[in-house]
Amino acid sequence: MRRRNFLAALLAGSAVPRLSWADAGSPAILGAAREADGGYALFGIAANGGDCFRIPLPARGHAAAAHPTAPEAVAFARSPGNFAVVLNCATGEVLARLTAPEGRHFYGHGTFIADGDILCTSENHFETGQGRIGLWSRSEDWRRVGEIPTHGIGPHEIKHLPGDILVAANGGYRNHPDRPGVKLDVPDMRPNLAYLRPDGELLEKVELGDDLRLNSIRHIALGRDGLVAFAMQWQGDPALGMPLMGLHRRGEPAVLDRMPVFEAMAMKGYVGSIAFNAQRTHVAISSPRGGRVQIFDDTGHHLRSITREDVCGIAPAAQGFFLSDGLGGLIETGETMRPLAKYPGRSWDHHLVPVMA
Repeated sequence: MRRRNFLAALLAGSAVPRLSWADAGSPAILGAAREADGGYALFGIAANGGDCFRIPLPARGHAAAAHPTAPEAVAFARSPGNFAVVLNCATGEVLARLTAPEGRHFYGHGTFIADGDILCTSENHFETGQGRIGLWSRSEDWRRVGEIPTHGIGPHEIKHLPGDILVAANGGYRNHPDRPGVKLDVPDMRPNLAYLRPDGELLEKVELGDDLRLNSIRHIALGRDGLVAFAMQWQGDPALGMPLMGLHRRGEPAVLDRMPVFEAMAMKGYVGSIAFNAQRTHVAISSPRGGRVQIFDDTGHHLRSITREDVCGIAPAAQGFFLSDGLGGLIETGETMRPLAKYPGRSWDHHLVPVMA
């Protein structure tokens, strides 16, 4: 995106009417779910587990991007999908429907930069497999104003650090919408964690050793002082019990988790979500396939394991973490496990998104 367009977007954003997340019921987290009738919706969830709002979605949702101040969220289709719906969470109004450009699909994640005026979306150029980040201007009626490379293949989750530095989890293998669920070119995987400026300049790229190149870097959580935690999905034999979480600060080597091998094996090679707690001292990863949540300190030391059937969604809570599962359950875990809600017929998707209002 050209510099003058970027600055114009910043100025125009100040003219947008300002509501707050309090107008949407002050949700603590957002979560997409399938309902008993087979439909899909995005929910705003209070700290006690109750619903703040429910907004229907056109198809299965994955994650969402919560605007930093306005009660707006962008709900993304599960990858490989080509829709993203911009929602006014105070009124339920659909503000815009974003469609991936021809030859692209969304990866189900996004983040806001420029004080909330620019939405960044992780995308796949599916003929080449090269990753892209689409740039959309909120103040220009959600017009696509540019795109930048992710410097890798298969970008899944993207986050932003202070100074609007983007960090992208490049999973390393290709996808194609004509073959949903099929991982292409796995033998040639080369996943990485890439740090970028909004103009696409590559600041740093982190790759793991050759023995870990089948570990697809998929999800990201942000800790203190620039610490980035990344979650992986092992594409080799899950019985090997490979590391599935890493920690990285720019300019330093990555540190891999020190999970006991029997716990790593119980994860079945798969991490579905990752989050830091509110204090950013502990980080948790989940495996719906293994029915496990693993909790570490911010040096990668393993603290404990939680067993929960079909658990996946994680987000920071006052006393630890919110957890959601595919059976409609919501719990808060700190020193003890505290059930919050059970919604019969509701199946939470993989991610819970914190609302940092």
